[in-house]
Amino acid sequence: MRYIRYAFLAALAVVLITVALANRNIVELRILPTEMAGFLGWSWTVNLPLFVVIFMAIIAGVMIGFVWEWFREHKIRAEGRRAKSAAVKLASEVQDLKREKAGPRDEVLALLEDGR
Repeated sequence: MRYIRYAFLAALAVVLITVALANRNIVELRILPTEMAGFLGWSWTVNLPLFVVIFMAIIAGVMIGFVWEWFREHKIRAEGRRAKSAAVKLASEVQDLKREKAGPRDEVLALLEDGR
């Protein structure tokens, strides 16, 4: 299984390097459209290679997906915590009932069992 993981990581590295080499052109990223930047009086721009922009977009998408799923599964995690605490409570009640059922030993039965 370890070799399959290494083969997958190697293939992924080859694909990422190929994409990076094919998209080395410099692009200008702007936070606002040109018309809006002129209206507001400020504009933030940065020049980056296109592959950096692509990789940042992929990473941002994965992170947004992780956060989305974490929020979506909140109900499931909360229900699991409630079920776990209920199971612990029921287990302690069962132990208490077993101790109560065992209760004090009958003296006559204890003498007969010890005499054997």
